[in-house]
Amino acid sequence: MNRLANYLPILDWGRRYSRATLTNDMVAAVIVTIMLIPQSLAYAMLAGLPAEIGLYASILPLVAYAAFGTSRTLAVGPVAVVSLMTASAIGEIAAQGTPAYLAAAMLLAFLSGAMLIAMGAFRLGFVANFLSHPVISGFITASGLLIAAGQLKYVLGIEAGGHTLPQIVRGLAASIGSVNLPTLGLGASVLAFLYFVRMRLKRVLVALGLSARLADIATKAGPVAAVAATILAVPAFNLDARGVVLVGAIPQGLPVPTLPAFDLALIRILAVPALLISLIGFVESVSVAQTLAAKRRQRIVPDQELIGLGAANIASAVSSGYPVTGGFARSVVNFDAGAETPAAGIYTAIGIALATLFLTPLLANLPQATLAATIIVAVLSLVNIAVIRRVWTYSKVDFSAMAATILGTLFFGVETGVVMGVVLSLLLHLHRTSRPHMAVVGQMPGTEHFRNVDRHQVETSPHILSVRVDESLYFANARYLEDRIAALIAERPELKHVVLMCSAVNMIDASALESLDEINHRLKDAGITLHLSEVKGPVMDRLKRSHFLEDLTGEVFLSQYGAMCRLGPPAT
Repeated sequence: MNRLANYLPILDWGRRYSRATLTNDMVAAVIVTIMLIPQSLAYAMLAGLPAEIGLYASILPLVAYAAFGTSRTLAVGPVAVVSLMTASAIGEIAAQGTPAYLAAAMLLAFLSGAMLIAMGAFRLGFVANFLSHPVISGFITASGLLIAAGQLKYVLGIEAGGHTLPQIVRGLAASIGSVNLPTLGLGASVLAFLYFVRMRLKRVLVALGLSARLADIATKAGPVAAVAATILAVPAFNLDARGVVLVGAIPQGLPVPTLPAFDLALIRILAVPALLISLIGFVESVSVAQTLAAKRRQRIVPDQELIGLGAANIASAVSSGYPVTGGFARSVVNFDAGAETPAAGIYTAIGIALATLFLTPLLANLPQATLAATIIVAVLSLVNIAVIRRVWTYSKVDFSAMAATILGTLFFGVETGVVMGVVLSLLLHLHRTSRPHMAVVGQMPGTEHFRNVDRHQVETSPHILSVRVDESLYFANARYLEDRIAALIAERPELKHVVLMCSAVNMIDASALESLDEINHRLKDAGITLHLSEVKGPVMDRLKRSHFLEDLTGEVFLSQYGAMCRLGPPAT
């Protein structure tokens, strides 16, 4: 049973489920359901899909994740960034509103789910590490700006297209003369209300004497209040006759489970977008899950999270949905509301299902401008200028990768932006590690410690050159090691010993081993002995499987201090 629970975490927390846990999960589910209904509708529109698809994608995926996921509080469903990526991936394949568009969205979710499950089965969660934090932060910031700009057409009541910022700006500029004033008034009012709710309502309610918990619930219900108010405003002010575009009739009932249509040509087109959606969704999801788990001293298993998210996407695909992942905002709400187990997600799914069965007729009069305002307020919180400033201050190299991601996403599209950021990050990493930091070190007077001669007052000997290598040695920096050692010994005519201090070397690959062998032979020809010190166990194990130690002209010392005691005390 314990072994099976590793693959079905529901068997672990399910057998300890109590009445108190049920109560806490139910309360959290009610709060998240209230938040998720308008979000699901809005994000489906962002993905270019009918509003009900957002509801469908918020039912079975939550149940699937509850069975296979390891986070107790992660809330899975449609999110802004993945919705944008879905629209970008499918926009060039089919027209929005057509059956082909929905079929492509379902196939995209299935491919993403299959890739995530495969990565989890083969324990490939580390692949997501290639998406560095600056790249992810840059992509999310750029996506927030792109999404907000793309929703302005609904707030203005005009026709405008485009998948990049220049295209969106040109489209808005070309149609700015045909702004629908009732739509603008409605959209601006909803924006102002939602910003007030997000920024000030909780403090106002607490000041009026409401408990912090109830004030928080009221704040999270702000979008629902906006939806209800604008639905009532449509017939009251005859807004549909004045050009305000409505969501329209939403099918009542639950989707019939069905597999997406598998078209090999379409699969080839969607494979790369599906992979990017999988990786970005996983990184975003597991980051949130680990943050929340740490607060309760719980454990997240990244490889099992891949399977949980994969199952959620498969479930979305077979229920006429589109790609989903763990959302930051709703997960935090779920956590703060007191959810203790993934059962809260199951109860949320039941709530969404009931809304789909009984409430959809009430949504026909919902203005699209209301959903657009909901999206804008939600995604602008993703734009984090402070992170950009911190990265710029800390590392110009990392900032260049972040900047490339932001500019690539804004000007060339979401997929291109991510690829640019990842490629540049890898190239910068290769460049940085191809020229490892190598310090000439000397002994701190009266101690057994060795430090950089350029930073500290240390004792050295003209007969001994001690070099600390602060990087693993591999094919990209092997030649640099040779050149650096050659330059250092050329400056020291009295040199008799070279000691490579390897305390920071975690790996020596075959190319670097060849370079060490070459350095050993060159020094031998020059009458200089090569030694190693502080070699780590795993590195030493690999060296023992080669001929290098047999050919080494010097010794391998346990410590740098031991090497100095053996080779002679520092002269100055």
